[in-house]
Amino acid sequence: MTVVTQAYRFALAPTPAQRRGLASHCGAARFAYNWGLALVKARLDDRANGSAVGVPWTLPSLRKEWNQAKGEVAPWWAENSKEAYSSGLDALARALANFSDSRAGRRAGRRAGFPRFKRKGRARDACRFTTGAIRVEPDRHHVTLPRLGTVKTHESTRKLARRLEAGTARVLSATISRTADRWFVAFTVEADRHLPEGNGQSSVVGVDVGVRHLAVVAGHPPEYVANPRALARQQRALARAQRTLARRRVARLHARVASRRRDHLHKLTSRLAHDHHTVVVEDLHVAGMVRSRPLARAVADAALAALRRQLAYKTRWYGARLVVAGRWYPSSKTCSGCGLVKTKLGLAERTFHCEGCGLAVDRDENAARNLAMLAVAASGAETQNARGPDLSPGLPGRRGRSGKPAPAASRTSLAPSSSNRRPPEPSNLLKLRQR
Repeated sequence: MTVVTQAYRFALAPTPAQRRGLASHCGAARFAYNWGLALVKARLDDRANGSAVGVPWTLPSLRKEWNQAKGEVAPWWAENSKEAYSSGLDALARALANFSDSRAGRRAGRRAGFPRFKRKGRARDACRFTTGAIRVEPDRHHVTLPRLGTVKTHESTRKLARRLEAGTARVLSATISRTADRWFVAFTVEADRHLPEGNGQSSVVGVDVGVRHLAVVAGHPPEYVANPRALARQQRALARAQRTLARRRVARLHARVASRRRDHLHKLTSRLAHDHHTVVVEDLHVAGMVRSRPLARAVADAALAALRRQLAYKTRWYGARLVVAGRWYPSSKTCSGCGLVKTKLGLAERTFHCEGCGLAVDRDENAARNLAMLAVAASGAETQNARGPDLSPGLPGRRGRSGKPAPAASRTSLAPSSSNRRPPEPSNLLKLRQR
């Protein structure tokens, strides 16, 4: 058994009084966040002017400042749980840490900017509880939260209740959130989970994801998974609602789009992890793809990054193996029959034609076949990179257009770093007033 951290999310059915309480706690978290951010900016300005003042940058320092000032700035603070204010300050501390790590080069991905104020109606309504009365009631249709009391759920909580009753799970926190006009609670738990050595399957498949088809799975015959285009199907309804300024209807439509997309992705990734021993996907630069104006909406609607993220943990849970091809691996430009690599392949060319062996095949199916072949070169942990960063693209044992053998694939683990270093206190670089 291995201890994993996972979440269970349930829709709530609160009474009108409980709805006001849920909204009040989320508003308290937003107030604490904005108050802390204003304090940090004021202290940075004072330090830039030569004053020797401390800048609260971590959660403990922000909590200390809040406890000293809450009686004056929020005399109504006792109406909500202390966890609401702590939740807002924790969100601010994380944002400040991301900003510091991004400037210092300790954070991967897009550069994080300085935190901004949250506006009611624009920011996501959410509040997290880590202490107090947090439990799932035995009737499996109610949950209890601090200061909010017992709230009814729309759906049964039996999946989580069974684990808690058996002692195989422990609740770490509960997060309430609002999507459109519906309230949800998500329990983050530490659960004992059996991670099998295998899933009894022997098949190896390459999965080429895209916009035309959400996924093309290499096989005999290949499987073409349709793209649900959840957002595109609701564009007319969204346009009508936006013309009539029906904000609640617009929010409901967007929530329905997200639910349909999430449901489709979960069903696809679960089936791939259950039915195949090895799944090979590409390391796509999705953030760069959405910068393309003609493709941005379609790429965002497909949620390609979510598909990769779900495969990463589901293959581990169900005993499969995930192989991730390098970002610059030419899966679409390489002939799956003879290994010839084309120098150019336009997006409009939907059929791959090989000048070497005469192969003519759908470009997505060709890419999926090439990805499946990479599994022969990748081995080891569940999640592997099929190509090292210092190697040029190519398949092992194949010959490119130049006639030279392509380099063998190397294996690089993609496991996240276990470093938990605290961000340092703000340096002189942070004295500049941020937008």
